[in-house]
Amino acid sequence: MMSTSKNGLENGKSFHKFFESWLVKQNQDLDQLVRASKDDNNNNNDMMLSPLIHSVVKHYEEYYREKSRYANSDILGMLHPSWLSNLEDAFLWIGGWRPSMAFHLLYSKSGIQLEANLHELIGGFNTKDLGNLSGNQLVLIDELQHKTISEERKLSENLAKVQESLADTSMVELSHVVSELMRDELVVNDEEEKIKKSISKKEESLLDLLKKADDLRLSTIKEILRILTSIQSVHFLIAAAELHLRIHEWGKKKDAAVSHHKWSCQTINEEPNSEGTSVRN
Repeated sequence: MMSTSKNGLENGKSFHKFFESWLVKQNQDLDQLVRASKDDNNNNNDMMLSPLIHSVVKHYEEYYREKSRYANSDILGMLHPSWLSNLEDAFLWIGGWRPSMAFHLLYSKSGIQLEANLHELIGGFNTKDLGNLSGNQLVLIDELQHKTISEERKLSENLAKVQESLADTSMVELSHVVSELMRDELVVNDEEEKIKKSISKKEESLLDLLKKADDLRLSTIKEILRILTSIQSVHFLIAAAELHLRIHEWGKKKDAAVSHHKWSCQTINEEPNSEGTSVRN
């Protein structure tokens, strides 16, 4: 049976520490990727870029490996992570980003770089970046996108089934029995084991879904990188890191601002009046 009490809380704190250290690594990776993208000598040098790309992918693998390990003891914490901002939390899909977002990111960055280097491309100059995707690459990306969306849809449908199971016959019957005992002011200890078993089964289903969703997230990144050239992969990984880091940063700032506003309002409402007593609105 899965544990989501004290051990879950401790694991959540531990993963929070891991996540913060992983963000430091991602920032370091981003710095290296940006330097590599600006080095003209790297544009046609796979031997120089491949180790860097491999290292970045390894860090993504490390992240999902650790996430899976902690999820085994606290799946609910992983689906509602306290280390993310409310902004990030609002856009979560099964505990993370939607795999199909990777294609929106790719096409957005491709369009930006295409527009920025349009004159060079018209002049026949190969920019080597995402603005210069070949016809064959576009076909492969489109096929991968359709495949990813199909797998994503299946997971979403399975998630819906798990969510709906919260109102299945066993849960409705159990909630009724416990409610009757509470109304009669009787002890519900005898039902505790049934409650734990019933919830644990649903947690196991959620854990399976999270691991499959994370596998799809990681495999999507890897498959996109296989289609792109080395220098294009560098640009894609830069865009992915920048988006992730900035969204996290903006979300944390927004949460801090909201907390400060609430604290300020509470302080104003509790200011003492002329008679020395607190005034509450």
